[in-house]
Parts: sequence; C-alpha cells; structure tokens
Amino acid sequence: MRFPLSRRQLLAGVTAASALSVVGCTTENKSRSAASSFQHGVASGDPDHNSLVIWTRVSTDKDFENVSWEVAKDIDFNDIVASGNQTTSAERDFTVKVLVNKLLPGSRYFYRFKTAADSSMIGRTKTLASGHVSQLGLAVASCSNFPFGYFNAYDAIAKDEQVDLVLHLGDYIYEYAEDGWGGKVGKEIGRVHLPAHEIVSLEDYRQRHAQYKTDRGSQHMHAAHPLIPIWDDHETTNNPWMNGAQNHQPETEGNWSNRRSASLQAYYEWMPIREPSIGMSRAQYWRNFSYGDLADIITLETRHTGRALQIDYAEHLPNIKTAQDRDRFMQEVLAAPERNMLSKDMESFLDKSLRNSVSEKRRWRIIANQIPMARTHVPSLKHPFFNDLIKGLSKKDPSDAVAEEWKVMGRVGELDLPFYLDTWDGYGAARERFYDLCAAAGAKDLLVLTGDSHAYWQNQLFNQKGERMGVEIGTTGISSPGDFLRLGIEGAELLDNLVAEHNPEVIYTDNRYNGYVRVVLDHDKAATEFVTVSTVLKPEYKTEVVRSFNVVNDQDSLNYTS
Repeated sequence: MRFPLSRRQLLAGVTAASALSVVGCTTENKSRSAASSFQHGVASGDPDHNSLVIWTRVSTDKDFENVSWEVAKDIDFNDIVASGNQTTSAERDFTVKVLVNKLLPGSRYFYRFKTAADSSMIGRTKTLASGHVSQLGLAVASCSNFPFGYFNAYDAIAKDEQVDLVLHLGDYIYEYAEDGWGGKVGKEIGRVHLPAHEIVSLEDYRQRHAQYKTDRGSQHMHAAHPLIPIWDDHETTNNPWMNGAQNHQPETEGNWSNRRSASLQAYYEWMPIREPSIGMSRAQYWRNFSYGDLADIITLETRHTGRALQIDYAEHLPNIKTAQDRDRFMQEVLAAPERNMLSKDMESFLDKSLRNSVSEKRRWRIIANQIPMARTHVPSLKHPFFNDLIKGLSKKDPSDAVAEEWKVMGRVGELDLPFYLDTWDGYGAARERFYDLCAAAGAKDLLVLTGDSHAYWQNQLFNQKGERMGVEIGTTGISSPGDFLRLGIEGAELLDNLVAEHNPEVIYTDNRYNGYVRVVLDHDKAATEFVTVSTVLKPEYKTEVVRSFNVVNDQDSLNYTS
C-alpha cells in the first residue's frame, strides 16, 4: 500500500536498534546444512478433506533430478499411505510439488522427500475435517520482509500446538533492491536481499523466493503446519492494479504483463498450492476451505483480476479547499462506481461460497483478506507532539521529503480522509458492493482476517446504512515494521490511540510489534490473541500475548467480549 507517507520514507534513517526492541533467548537451529539437497525445507498446503499439496526444492547442479516422496500416518514411516516419484528440472526451478490424494478427512500425516544422495527433513500436515468439528486453530500471518529481520514469528507458529492451519495473507516476499526499503537494517544484521537489484524477471523472482525459504523460522513453520496463502502486492511489486503498479516503471522495467506473469509463475513454483483449474489463469487464485460444520475460509483476490487504478492524493489534495470539495472527493472520486476491487468471477465465486456456507449452517464465515477493510481515517494531528515533529524535521532540512509527507498527513487529518488509498478505503463503492453481496447471501456475520498494515487491528464493520456486517481482525508484520515507528515508541502509541479514538470502526490498533494472530474457533466463540516476538534482529527471541479477546457469534451477528 502507499499513503502520502510511503514506508520507505517513513522509516528512513531508522536503525535496527531504534525500530525494534532487542530481547533474546536461544532457539535451536534445525535448518538444512549447506551440503543438503533440500536447502529450502519442505512445505504443505492448499488442503481439502481428502487431498493436499506437499512441496520441496532440490539444490543440484544436474540437468534434472529424480525425487521420491512418501506420506505416512506416523513419524517413523511404518504406515505409509502414499508414495511416488517425480522428476524435476530447471524448467520448474527444481521445485517438486505433489498433489497427494485419497487421504482421510481431519487426519494428521507426515511426509518426506528423497534423492539418491539425501533425505529431506520430515514435514507434518493435516487435511480439512468433515462432519461435526469442535475446534479449529488458525495462525494468521502477513508481511515477512527478509532484510528487516529474522522470521521468528514463523518459528513461534511452528511451536504453537493450538494451530491447525497457517493463513498467510500476503507479502510473503518483497521485491525491493538491496538498498530499498529495509536495506539499511539488512546490512546491519547480515540479511541483504538477493538478487541485489529489484526483482523483475522470472529468474529474479525465483531467486528471491529461494532466499526467503532459507530462513530457519520459515522452514520450521512450513514443516509443522499446512499453509493457506494468498498474495498481496509485494509478491509482484508495490501497489499493482490491472494494468500496472506504483512500483513498476515500463521505461526501465519492461512490459507490465511480462513482469506479473513472471511473478505468478515463480509463486506457483515455490508455494505449496494447487495448479489452476482447467480454464482458469494463474491470476484467478481464490479458494473456499470448508472445515466440517464449523467454518468456511474464503480467500479473496484483490490485485490482478479486478482492481482499478489507485487514487493518488498528490493529484487531488491541492483542489480540496472546502468541506464540499472534501465530500465531493469522497463520493465522486474514491467511491466512483466504476472503480472495482474484485473481478466479476471473484464476486461470483464469493457469492456461491457464502450461500453454500449459510445453507450448510456452518458457524463461521471467514474472509481471508489482504488489505484493511474497516474505515480508517487520519485523526487530527494538531497535537504538540506532531507540531514539534514537523517543526523539527523542517528545521533540519526544509526540503526533506519526510517533513513534507508529515505536513501532507496533517492536511489529510484536517479533512478527515483515509490513511491509505490502496486499501478498501480507496474503493468505497466496491466495498459497498462486497457488503451487499454478502448480505444478499445471508452472511452479515463476517469474520474478516486481514494483513498488509504491519499492525494489529480489532475492528467492527458496518455498511453505509449503518448495518453491522461483522468484525475485522488484522495481524501485524512477521518482520516488516509498523508505519508509525518513525515516531518512536511514544509517538507510535500516541498515534495508534488517536486512530482508535477517531474512527468508530476501530476498537484497538497497535503497530509497535512484530508477530502473528492466533484465532481458535469453536461453536461459541473465536478466542483471539495477538502474539508478539521480542525481537527480529537476531534468531533468539521470546513471545508474549499483548492482547486477547473473544468474538461471539450471537444470532447471526458478531460481537466482541473480553
């Protein structure tokens, strides 16, 4: 996403020590040795009741490699239920992906891969349950930026025995060059992006995926739990839409369609997901995961199949001088009816999935959503702290971009406009169409799980009529830092509190931490905890729950309780 304050500008000059706290503890490192054929670990995902995908990648200097695989009910592989062989080559970047069928619903399995010379680590996975189900544990993750730090939250998820599935809501990789966003911290801690330049070609995207899967925490998480992923923007580049992206310059980076195709091919090669169904493209990536009588998890595709061009404040703020101008901008520009977020095919899939969920009387309807959905406007920044900040920045360098951006944010706050125009806030009519579709399907009890913002969120959702549509729970970044940390801890906490006070749909937000969200569903409640890691600057860490609450499903309406 991109606001007047881009993340790269907002965190300019922030050192690793000032951006994140440093409290460590020792964690055993079980990553593969440099000599292993399986240096990128193993993974599983995209499960249904009787099948799932298992994945690995072979490191070899051969033209092709023969790989065998086994799936068993026990960790010692005495009871093998499926096995086979697959040949991989440079054509698929030596990745191995197997759709394992004829499995039992709601069952735990173990899997491994072998070459003639080596064996992989053992992975653990699980199919979706059918029939009556008493509980489902989800780990909700987003925004893992390699240079900003170790993926310790992934490691914590691996050790979390309450977790059945990992729901990754996007920004699994980042596209920036070694001197881009996070580059300074990456050099300090020895985690510099590869390749060194911004990734554009298929080989670039493959190398970046490979680097991210060398992280110890990533390997532990993937080996411990099945993954349900969706992409956001950085798997391709910052803020894409149907015909381009904010961070794509055709004059130097070539054709947009070629870049997007390369990024999606690498994603399908390196992630444990099924190939597209017959007649569907790689971009048409949406799923419905039914978990017994308890829940449906429906993933949204909001980047490559329906999204209209984002609005840029720089083009409109100079013309907004009165309250009438502001209202006209909100109604006629941001909420223009032709500005779509979801494609017609995505909407059709969503409608069918929701209607089926309601008719089957499942207790929870979960929307796996990349970008914040609640209305989140900038509060007034007429506060001594922010006045001093802007004066200090301007005095230091009147032409400094960060000082100018904070002035712009102050003006946006005066006008009561949204923080970000790449989120649902920048597509008001599309959000209402989404709500209308859900309501028509009988689903006004949405549990929306959201990534992207590098902050925790506890939100309530309403349509324009003021009708309650459900709740939204947002997860912070695995390693990507919160936008407000440029202000320091005190300033970040102050702005978080002002945001919650100013916005009726925001109950709580906090962008000071890295971590994940744990949601444990039963038929009465969704027990939710914001789990943080003490540091991402080194692989030793501690975890802490900084907030916990329940979501109660009460007569088709979701409400929070402590």
